[in-house]
Amino acid sequence: MYQFDYEYRIRYADVDQMGYMYYGHYPRLYEIGRVEALRSLGLRYRSLEEMGIMMPVYECHCKYLQPARYDDLVTIRVIIKEIPKVRIVFHYEIYNEENVLLNVGETTLVFVKMATNKVSVCPPEILDRLKPYFSWIK
Repeated sequence: MYQFDYEYRIRYADVDQMGYMYYGHYPRLYEIGRVEALRSLGLRYRSLEEMGIMMPVYECHCKYLQPARYDDLVTIRVIIKEIPKVRIVFHYEIYNEENVLLNVGETTLVFVKMATNKVSVCPPEILDRLKPYFSWIK
């Protein structure tokens, strides 16, 4: 299992009139978290695209437990529980500064070859970087 934490400060542009983070912005936090998680593994979305691989979102699930508020420093926890094949599933937990769980979510992305616009297997560049976190893989 791979886990990565990233901190994000809730900005005024993120909140609604009540001072709560607008519900539609949580998937944006998921994207920020997964981009930074991949970067922490030495991968950049831009590099994957330059190799001819896109990763469109196939599914997104979001559960709101408590609101994030203006100026909160939240931790976006990104977890990859399984080695990807043609899909990669990212799990998210968002905590406030008091370590209260505010939101849980999940996105499934697929690997697509840009040249053919066809679903593809996970690139070795990703697999090689994830393998150390999954001790049962040789």
